Amino acid sequence: PVSLQGTVTKVEFINPHSWIHVEVTDANGTKTAWEVEGGTPNTLFRKGINDNTLPVGTAIAVDGYRARDGSNRMSGRDITLADGRKVFLSGSAPP
Repeated sequence: PVSLQGTVTKVEFINPHSWIHVEVTDANGTKTAWEVEGGTPNTLFRKGINDNTLPVGTAIAVDGYRARDGSNRMSGRDITLADGRKVFLSGSAPP
């Protein structure tokens, strides 16, 4: 399991899975790019998640599961927006 806080840099609603790119800044000020896998675009659209939900520059917190190879990729479970709303990503991570 991994929890990240960062800023959205890009959102890709592509099949078979959506990808949210997040820039995470650690305590030392080092910036790291992460890729968060979500469900299919159709599933996310039906839940009300679209380009307006996660525009570039949006601050988010993401919970999910890191890639087995240790890369900066994760299967996202949910996102918490700055206003406290939670968005379930419908990815392969257990709810």
